[in-house]
Amino acid sequence: MFKTILKSLREYKKYAILTPITMIIEVSCECFIPYVMSLLINMMEDYDGVSAFDTKQFVIYCVILVALAFTGLAGGFLAAKFAAKAATGLAKNLRKDMYYRIQEFSFENIDRFSASSLVTRMTTDMANIQMAFGMIIRNAVRTPLMVVFSVTMCFVMNVKLGIIYLCMVPVIFIALLLVGKFAMPVFSKVFTRYDELNESVEENINGIRVVKNYVRSDYETEKFDKASDNLCKGLTLGERIVALNTPIMQLGIYTSMVVVSVFGSWLIINSNSTELTVGNLSSYLTYGMQILMSLMFLSMILVMISLSMPAIRRVAEVMQENPTISNPKNPVMEVKDGSIEFKNVSFKYNEKAERNALNNVNVKIESGMTVGILGGTGASKTTFVNLISRLYDVTSGEVLVGGENVKNYDLKVLRDQVSVVLQKNILFSGTIASNLRWGKADATQEELERVCKISCADEFINRFPDGYETKIEQGGSNVSGGQKQRLCIARALLKSPKVLILDDSTSAVDTKTDAIIRQGLKEFLPETTKIIIAQRLTSVENADLVIVLDNGEINGVGTNEELLKNNKIYQEVWEIQNKTHASEKEEM
Repeated sequence: MFKTILKSLREYKKYAILTPITMIIEVSCECFIPYVMSLLINMMEDYDGVSAFDTKQFVIYCVILVALAFTGLAGGFLAAKFAAKAATGLAKNLRKDMYYRIQEFSFENIDRFSASSLVTRMTTDMANIQMAFGMIIRNAVRTPLMVVFSVTMCFVMNVKLGIIYLCMVPVIFIALLLVGKFAMPVFSKVFTRYDELNESVEENINGIRVVKNYVRSDYETEKFDKASDNLCKGLTLGERIVALNTPIMQLGIYTSMVVVSVFGSWLIINSNSTELTVGNLSSYLTYGMQILMSLMFLSMILVMISLSMPAIRRVAEVMQENPTISNPKNPVMEVKDGSIEFKNVSFKYNEKAERNALNNVNVKIESGMTVGILGGTGASKTTFVNLISRLYDVTSGEVLVGGENVKNYDLKVLRDQVSVVLQKNILFSGTIASNLRWGKADATQEELERVCKISCADEFINRFPDGYETKIEQGGSNVSGGQKQRLCIARALLKSPKVLILDDSTSAVDTKTDAIIRQGLKEFLPETTKIIIAQRLTSVENADLVIVLDNGEINGVGTNEELLKNNKIYQEVWEIQNKTHASEKEEM
């Protein structure tokens, strides 16, 4: 897990190494300063006012103190600088690596993570990892070194007093570990509540029109308040546990310092400063404060570890997720034609699923044909076409495109030649032209106008004052559903694919426009295999072949005339839709 995260250090690894090195310099200087101070105090204490004052020795001590102070300051400054570069660099690379990893995921991988969870991992989790890493590479070295050096210097000056600090440190350390042990599970649960909060916000913003139409603002507010309160309660509980760090440390350290002060004063008085001097006692108290500050940093490290461990685990889950679909070693780089064949294909979305979404599908489609796919809700129509562009891999059997198993193709080559207009039409913020050029980045204005004419998008584009440079808001919120569908069809046509799949992509346009689009596809793309998923029979009645799906199985295959004669499902749909049309005409 840690190895996975640290791989993203890369060019910032040198800063992560330099940080503890410079921190050692700072700690060494800080630990020697109290010792030199004790020598200076002892020197002043020993001066009787009669003999000549040792000015040279005094100056040497002062110079050493100044040198140690500035060296420690430089070491601390460099450590802070290097730690900041290493932490921000790790977060930058890790965020980038995580984003690239998500781009490699298949639909099956993405199905395992919710959108809100991925957003939390890219933001909140990443921020916690960055803070924790920066603190750890500094203080994970500083804290133990400072404690070890301080206790060692105490033993050098007086073994008896050194034992007091030596006994106190492990007691406080164990107490801090226990606090961290109880805090970590609490913070682990908090991150799932971040997901719930983000999910509430995401759903509300994406569905704001539905919320307004159904006057459900109060309900959404209550849902957000509940998620926010749960998050607050979790964080409050965690902070309460962590807050025990400070009183535990202060109790231990100040108790030790009181004992040191009392016992040290007794030693000075009873030994007439032979066992312990005033300077040594002063240094002992300074070392005690250094140990206190070090343990405070240790408590901060434990808090950050408590916060970052769940974050590291969640980010590592994404980084360690292996894409279920990848390029073969020697991929086929050309799709010969638009022929499609399903050979004994079965598919289920999850290995643990009780039944297949598609079961034993066998069908052959010749290149250039127009094929309609019909079926009720849940008949697996979208699943069927998703296997053609290898958005999912079959559980068993083979899917062939251009006479080659789709698993043998380079993914980019296959998906460039099998163009899909998805059921959910998505446009991105930008202009109409920039959205269309998703299909072909270097498309000319003439090419844009040509595909828009085929998809009937030119009708409304030419009415806009800015034409193809008209701004599109995020998600295409400033265009209608029918306009969005036509732009998405035009975008797919720019690829000049060998297979064009329209997944219920004309449901929001009127019957007349639907017919014009189908006629345009037939005239301008005669060699392209066109697969049309539709609910309206008028969209598929002139197709060369119609496939009827029912519960993931092929219920019938044939032309409109053939299915009207021998397929019960097709006959029922025909009768229902004809009656509907007849009643609509009578009402008119």
